Amino acid sequence: MKQIVIHHLSDLARTETWLKYRKGLCDTCQSSCCTMPVEVKLPDLVRMGVVDEFEAGEPAKQIARRLEKAGIVAHFNFKHSIFTLARRANNDCIYLDATTRRCSIYEQRPNTCRNHPQIGPRPGFCAYRMRR
Repeated sequence: MKQIVIHHLSDLARTETWLKYRKGLCDTCQSSCCTMPVEVKLPDLVRMGVVDEFEAGEPAKQIARRLEKAGIVAHFNFKHSIFTLARRANNDCIYLDATTRRCSIYEQRPNTCRNHPQIGPRPGFCAYRMRR
């Protein structure tokens, strides 16, 4: 089976440069989507193992404060109870393995990641950037 090589460089900020998503595209991508802010809800944090079922009953503001101190959450939207995961200085998600460029919590990843690119800034398209 012949492998198709895609030479494309999407601009994360310009969704019109994104490629139409198709199965297998992630295999050669440098994980551009993992540099976008990831919004999560409390059930995601429980699945990820950073909040336990008992703690989930506590006020979200208190949970957010603890996770911000731990470097897991960068921001908390009080009005909508949405947490934004922290990112590294290069904008990589803290759960993205720097060497393999794969999610280190793939089976426990949040719904935002599970549903990308079906939902997101440009549904059905991804910010593909060929892995170097």
